[in-house]
Amino acid sequence: MSATEAGQAGPDPPRPARLLPGGLLELLGVAAVVLDSEGRIALWSPQAEKLFGWSSEEALGRYAAQLLVSEEHFTLVLELFATVMSGGESWAGVFPVRHKDGSTRLVEFRNMRLQDQDGAAYALGIAADEAVVRGLERDLALSSRLVAQSPIGLAVLDTRLRYILINPALERINGLPARQHLGRTVRETLPFLDVGAIEAAMRQVLADGTPLLDRFTTGRTPADPEADHAWLVSYYRLDDPGGRALGVALSVVDVTEQHRADQQAAQARHRLAVIARASARIGTTLDLDRTARELADTVVPDLADIAAVDILDAALAARTARLTPTGPAVFRALAVQAAYPTEAEAAADPVGEITRYEADRLVTRCVATGRPVHLPQVRPEDLPRIARDARAAAVLARAGLHSYLAVPLIARGEVLGALDLKRARNPLPFDADDLLLAEELAARAAVCIDNARWYQTQLEAATTLQRHLLPRTPPHLPGLTVAVRYEPAGTPGHAGGDWFDVIPLTTGTTALVVGDVMGHGLTAAATMGQLRTAARTLARLGLDPADILRHLDQLTCDLEETIATCVCAVHDPGTGRCAIALAGHLPPVLDRPGHRPFLLDLPPGAPLGTGGLVPFTTTRLPLPVGDRLVLYTDGLVERRDQPLDRRLDALLDVLSGPRIGLEATCDHLLAALPTAGGNDDVALLIAEAAENTGAAEAAEAAENAGATG
Repeated sequence: MSATEAGQAGPDPPRPARLLPGGLLELLGVAAVVLDSEGRIALWSPQAEKLFGWSSEEALGRYAAQLLVSEEHFTLVLELFATVMSGGESWAGVFPVRHKDGSTRLVEFRNMRLQDQDGAAYALGIAADEAVVRGLERDLALSSRLVAQSPIGLAVLDTRLRYILINPALERINGLPARQHLGRTVRETLPFLDVGAIEAAMRQVLADGTPLLDRFTTGRTPADPEADHAWLVSYYRLDDPGGRALGVALSVVDVTEQHRADQQAAQARHRLAVIARASARIGTTLDLDRTARELADTVVPDLADIAAVDILDAALAARTARLTPTGPAVFRALAVQAAYPTEAEAAADPVGEITRYEADRLVTRCVATGRPVHLPQVRPEDLPRIARDARAAAVLARAGLHSYLAVPLIARGEVLGALDLKRARNPLPFDADDLLLAEELAARAAVCIDNARWYQTQLEAATTLQRHLLPRTPPHLPGLTVAVRYEPAGTPGHAGGDWFDVIPLTTGTTALVVGDVMGHGLTAAATMGQLRTAARTLARLGLDPADILRHLDQLTCDLEETIATCVCAVHDPGTGRCAIALAGHLPPVLDRPGHRPFLLDLPPGAPLGTGGLVPFTTTRLPLPVGDRLVLYTDGLVERRDQPLDRRLDALLDVLSGPRIGLEATCDHLLAALPTAGGNDDVALLIAEAAENTGAAEAAEAAENAGATG
């Protein structure tokens, strides 16, 4: 065995070492005095001079009793001296000694008999100031009790970083008795801690003497191997009075409860932050798919590595899902999100796909019971109940799925679907706090999803109603060719109030109407139907356009809180003229061959429902063969980010291009003038004056239109 190995195997062998001044004996100031058999001072140490005040020149050769003892103690001293010199037991005790300055001081003695090689006897007295001895004893006792009774873990390690002292508090913290520490290193005693960092800190303190205070560390010890604990550890070097390093002392304070409280507070702050972000991010629109994506984006990566939002197909169809724990469920995937590129994302149902899951699937159990499904640790046998098929289960296994959570989306007492959460790269399993956060987010999102699905249903109903109320354009009109378009708004809940109508009249004329009821949804669509029916009836009475608008205004006032704009025109092919009146509506465009299209300068009138604040005026203008009249609602031209004048100029620019057919012109206008976000529906009617088809055909067209109107 080498010297190095021997040193590692056990304690260093004793070897002479020169100690620097300032040790314990130096602190005590121990004096040595030797008396011959007659009681004369034969030897006098420098410490004796400091203790008693007499120099060696003054003390040597003199009787000690006469020099150091007062008269009342003289007899006692002689008896004690005789006892020691007679070969009796040595004497130890405290005795009052006279100092050179005349004062009396208590000195602790150890007296014993000595004998030289010639048989001569001597008395050796070792003495120290009694107050110094008692003080040192007190300090040692206090230090010992402090170490033993301190609630703070304390230890001392030598320069080789081996334990030489450990107090009961640290025994409890480490879960090991002192005997399993002493003579061993931290690495040998507590190998499951961050030993490298601990030893590096102690070596640094030994090297430069600078303490390292309150170093935070966590780990597990035999005292509680199932849970992490937290400690504040301080390291400082121990030096002897001469400055020589004796080792490293460390103190350990268990701050586990405070650490856990801080963690809980941090988690609570994190949950509140996530909830605050969710409140701002989820439900920004009434679009169902976007709301689902916003929910998935919010929980990734703050809560999960992979998230999916699945809605019951029955809920999307506005039907109440009647699920039982033993029955299957049909889902439509609305959103899938992953925190990082992973094949596990592809294991989820593709967005938009409808999938039937049997009762044994965890997501089915979640929506059937309306309760979360929480698997902190996913086992291999759990994967088939999570994945949609065996292939997806294999993908999830390769991705490292280890924790799963499914939370129902419940709004107004109805289960709409489930929020599906997975962890793979995040090493922590879903815990009770994660479950609470997921339930809170799911509850908030479910209300937004429920609103979105009902608005989606309302939009579809409004669009269906509006399309049903809009007329079919008669195939044959006297002296007129017409093309029409209706485009519902692209934003949920915004379809409703725009309409057009083409009304053949028995006089051979044709009434053209385009209107816009303010508002959206079913109410606007229903109001539009009432106004359209009234306008057809009034037009068939042969009323002038201004009179038609006046009656419509009275009807609109009766409907309460309804405002609408309208343009009404009556074309007479016999005279080649057209009568037009406006009720707060945008002016029509007149497009004549060979000329630039222009907006008709007509009296604007007041919107319907204002009670005739401004009188309606009929304007008559020629409309020869080839002229086109373009009627439209504001949804075609208005944008929030551009002035209306600029948009009207854009409309004229589009119409200024090469002349194409009416149907193609309608399509071109809708494509060339996109609205901002599709927030309003559009009604468009283009009429072109043509050769008169004759009175008989006109009467037949009017009769057919009346039958279908």
